Amino acid sequence: MFAVASLLALVSQVSGTPYISGGDTPAGTDCSGLASWVSNAATNRPVFGDRFNTGNQESALLARGFKYGTQPGALVIGWNGGHTAVTLPDGTPVSSGEGGGVKIGGGGAYQPQFTKHMYLPMEPSGQPAPEGMIPPPPPGFAPPPPAELPPPAGAQPPVPLDVAPPPPLDPMAPPPPAPEGLPPAPATFPL
Repeated sequence: MFAVASLLALVSQVSGTPYISGGDTPAGTDCSGLASWVSNAATNRPVFGDRFNTGNQESALLARGFKYGTQPGALVIGWNGGHTAVTLPDGTPVSSGEGGGVKIGGGGAYQPQFTKHMYLPMEPSGQPAPEGMIPPPPPGFAPPPPAELPPPAGAQPPVPLDVAPPPPLDPMAPPPPAPEGLPPAPATFPL
């Protein structure tokens, strides 16, 4: 199933991802996108590309093996008609859209505004990684290289410069003449 450490590693990797409504890439996501990523990782699905929203969240979580309610030591997701957040099995709350993009913290699944809760119990084999070991990323998680990420909304593409690079410097050549009106450069520098 999943290890708490691998879910925390996923959230740590995407922490700081900007809030983009409907987003489903490391370039940006919203609250239900983050909940989708965490539930996908916990159920061995590809992290990206299989997202739900607060309107179809209940059926999506049931399809992933979640149960109604909450349970200590389980992955818990809470939501209402407009927002959702997650509490990892170790009690760590994670969110997106609570004052910015993806972050470790926020209200988590137990916010009073949430009217629905579902949980994914941990199997006995779902033990955290041994002390000092970094767990592997969840199955299917491979963020694209930064060069392949789409630019943020409203970003301008880089403008190429049509300026030739300067010629290479010869360390043995004498210094160039000083521009008019300036004293000549010293031949040596004091140490």
